[in-house]
Amino acid sequence: MEKLIAIVDDEDDIRELVSVNLKKAGFKTKEFSDADSLIKSLSKSAPDLIILDIMMPGTDGIETVKILKKDDRYSSIPVIMLTAKNDEPEKVVGLEIGADDYVTKPFSPRELAARVKAVLRRKAKTGEKSEIVELGSIIMDMDKHEVSVKGKKIELTATEFNILHILAMKRERVLSREQILDNLWGSEKTVVDRTIDVHIKHLRTKLGPAGKMIRNIRGVGYKIE
Repeated sequence: MEKLIAIVDDEDDIRELVSVNLKKAGFKTKEFSDADSLIKSLSKSAPDLIILDIMMPGTDGIETVKILKKDDRYSSIPVIMLTAKNDEPEKVVGLEIGADDYVTKPFSPRELAARVKAVLRRKAKTGEKSEIVELGSIIMDMDKHEVSVKGKKIELTATEFNILHILAMKRERVLSREQILDNLWGSEKTVVDRTIDVHIKHLRTKLGPAGKMIRNIRGVGYKIE
């Protein structure tokens, strides 16, 4: 079944460019000129992934991600942000509130399609194994794609879930940022090491006291112990 990608951008030419190239890549698309239209449509038809411009009139991209992540019905939908600014703080904010990836304008339509495929593939992989992974007070249900700490369910993005699983499968071993990126993206990785730091910072915060299990080994990388 073709995956449905929602494209949210106030610029008509950007929406058309993204839509045309995603259709060539085998996806179905639905376009929205503002975030409010997207949010209203979700109850009728939720997409498999959202491509979301940050700088929009009305409800901007950052606020939209916050709205999505607070709603259990839509919090697991992956989000790729589009930003016209090559501005690291803006990207960091987006990742910290739950976005899975970002692409800076001007962008390569083929690269964006590759990012979409990679994010969807990462999300799909989380459901391949029916198993329970235990890390002290942290319980990962791979079949349900759920994480709980001391019995309390924790909402993680697909990327955060995968990073936690990667570290869990290599527990007590130090993984460099490059190794984590390789596990997440493989040959399609185009993001910088700083992205991993942002995701892990957010992951630790969500896990609360259990987040201390994820240790930063200065100058090397991360491990769980």
